[in-house]
Amino acid sequence: MKKLSRFNKVMFFFNIVLTVLTFLAYVLPFLAPKFFPFLSVLTLVLPLFLVINGLFFVYWMLQLKRQMVLSGIVLILGITFVNKFYKFSSQEQVVENQDFIVMSYNVRLFNLFQWIERENVKYEMKAFINEQNPDILCIQEYSETAKVDLRVYKHKFIFMQGNKIKSGQAIFSKYPIIDNGNIEFPESDNLIVYADIRKANDTIRVYNMHLQSIKISPDVNEIQENVESIDQAKSEIVFKRIGKAFTKQQLQAEILMKHKKTCNYPMIICGDMNNSAFSYVYRSIKGDLNDCFEEAGKGFGETYSFKYYPARIDYIFTDKSIVVKNFQNFTQFKNSDHFPIVARLKME
Repeated sequence: MKKLSRFNKVMFFFNIVLTVLTFLAYVLPFLAPKFFPFLSVLTLVLPLFLVINGLFFVYWMLQLKRQMVLSGIVLILGITFVNKFYKFSSQEQVVENQDFIVMSYNVRLFNLFQWIERENVKYEMKAFINEQNPDILCIQEYSETAKVDLRVYKHKFIFMQGNKIKSGQAIFSKYPIIDNGNIEFPESDNLIVYADIRKANDTIRVYNMHLQSIKISPDVNEIQENVESIDQAKSEIVFKRIGKAFTKQQLQAEILMKHKKTCNYPMIICGDMNNSAFSYVYRSIKGDLNDCFEEAGKGFGETYSFKYYPARIDYIFTDKSIVVKNFQNFTQFKNSDHFPIVARLKME
């Protein structure tokens, strides 16, 4: 430190602070949010921490300063997190007759209340679904009131709830559904539906989840009307809201984990988790399943239209006995606040 200029001493101080925060973010996926709800927010910005650590590493390296070792160690330890955020390549696999397509999409009630000011949004959604032609379609925030015709699917399970505004979860399938059910959460409007689907000689359990929402708009402006003071007050509201949501998500994840232990079929879990791939909730639900984006995705795994940040909060997880041959997130299809995700799979 003695050989550093005053400016570099300040830079190294911030480097140390960033290192501490990054290490905390590394550890938090292994700690239940109910014990550290405030700190759990750090998992949302872990990719940003890694990028800034990389910039610090380059900064010290260009000056041939040994301080680069600190950021170097942080980056080496964080290598395992990179694939959860960005995939550099994916290997194309041959399409086979045994393949089947799974789509997960939070349709935001098919734009029932015209959040997007276009009349044809729900028709564009239907056209997109027809174009992708998934064999199994999981929809979150489904609306029967929107009257989107999905009669092409002979088999379906829809669970609706609510009084004035009814919404729910839906599973549509080209294959027979031999059993179904729903998992409701205490003190929450969110839920999970599931269906046991018979494909040839195989039976697959499909869970369609929608976990507790953080309830922050894509540009973080929705809280502005409730706060008339400085940015610090707004930040406190955001952090408390996220911490509370993560605590509820932990309980919901534990309910799902308990339920899936009773299933003897290969399973697919998909839907809107409302949390990052660096979280305790993600780690709990994924368990020993495959994350389709990590297996066969490419680029950023962005699934939610969040301003300035490629957020990945929607997932398709599959049993180890199911081969993940392709995965796509359709960020160019902007008809909801979420983007549809599609995986091509094959039973081994």
